[in-house]
Amino acid sequence: MMWYGQPGGWGWGYGMMGGLGWVFMLLLVIAVVAIVGGLVRDLLAGMRTHHGGSGSCGSAALRILDERYARGEIDADEYKRRRADLSAR
Repeated sequence: MMWYGQPGGWGWGYGMMGGLGWVFMLLLVIAVVAIVGGLVRDLLAGMRTHHGGSGSCGSAALRILDERYARGEIDADEYKRRRADLSAR
């Protein structure tokens, strides 16, 4: 096998890691860490929303109550009573 510095210049060498190859590897590692971190953050935010975090069941129930009142399914007294009950939770 021919080595660098031998006639023809073929053989083992630094390849991509020579010169600026380490910069590209560093950028690749940073990109992978950023993508994984973003996915974990989104996953945890989704779990908080579905399991009692801020804006979970209470806001969904109030939204449904508002929609029922807007469609005329419940009157104003029942709307106020149920809204007060949901707000107290």
